[in-house]
Amino acid sequence: MREYVLTGLVVAAVTYLLTPWVRRLAERIGAYTEVRDRDVHTIPTPRLGGLGMFAGIAAGLLVASRLPTLHRVFQTSEARGALAGGALLVLIGAADDKWGLDALTKLAGQILAAGIMVLQGVQFLYLPVPGKTGALSLGTDLAVPLTVLFVVVTINAVNFIDGLDGLAAGVVGIASMAFFAYSYELSVVHHFDRAAAPTLLTAALTGACIGFLPHNFNPARVFMGDSGSMLLGLMLAGATVSLTGRVDPNAVKAADFLPALLPLLMPIAVLAVPLVDLLLAILRRTRGGQAPWTPDKLHLHHRLLQIGHTHARAVVIMYLWSALIAGGAVTVAFAHSRPMLVLAAFLGGAAVLLVASNIPRLRHTDRV
Repeated sequence: MREYVLTGLVVAAVTYLLTPWVRRLAERIGAYTEVRDRDVHTIPTPRLGGLGMFAGIAAGLLVASRLPTLHRVFQTSEARGALAGGALLVLIGAADDKWGLDALTKLAGQILAAGIMVLQGVQFLYLPVPGKTGALSLGTDLAVPLTVLFVVVTINAVNFIDGLDGLAAGVVGIASMAFFAYSYELSVVHHFDRAAAPTLLTAALTGACIGFLPHNFNPARVFMGDSGSMLLGLMLAGATVSLTGRVDPNAVKAADFLPALLPLLMPIAVLAVPLVDLLLAILRRTRGGQAPWTPDKLHLHHRLLQIGHTHARAVVIMYLWSALIAGGAVTVAFAHSRPMLVLAAFLGGAAVLLVASNIPRLRHTDRV
């Protein structure tokens, strides 16, 4: 655990210290997010924040590769594959932050980055399924396209919620902390090697989000841009795919099947908010005869602003929803003794957040 904490602290420190330099670079080369009709910010803001986060992650992984325990992670190519795919997306995202690229070009880059990870061994090997078989083995013809699809969807889910200051960094930070807790606890409970690629990647990802957030929270001094949002999505997807290969469902008792299944359910839980936003956006735009990537101002965070929440309060509410769902999923994975207590706590938290989310609307109703 101490080596993971050290890695995360290195990533956070390097990201925090380099981000002001990245901001100056963005200002010098003119990499600004201009004010558009769909945007919430009112002044042009420099971006390219993904450069600072990538440098922090690379520095953290370098330190981890020299540590007594975590160096074993690098005996396989999973961490290197995620870093290589992330490097490609940061370059593509930086080009978009500076010059602007069309959606299809960025999609092609995302598929290529996912392919790089697949070539380095980051791919679904099987799908845990209930029943006697325990798992559905995937051949290359299914594993490769399924992995690429999952990576691309996760990247775009993160990209879609990058619409308010600090929102994407905070939500991904919460998601990566939940993944880290789950992956590490899985190692402890089932006596696996605690030096694992998904645990290391999520520790580094948490550090990157923590280090970047002070510069990005409202009012943001720098945006992560596509160089940052695509990097975060790819790293989170890579950790998830790597995590599914750590547990052999055939070796897990029937009573413990849920922890074996959760590697597939966890991304849905920890990214529930952005995934729902992505799905609603696709349905909304296709029903209106538009392309799925056509921008608009009807995302979940926009709706919170429309009903009367301040910028910062809307972001915090989405943090809390993400933390509730992600924390609930991790707790359910290992709290077999008191499932009803966990369910009651989750429902209570959801009720409180539902009221908090609608406070401006309730106040308006009272005045009427």
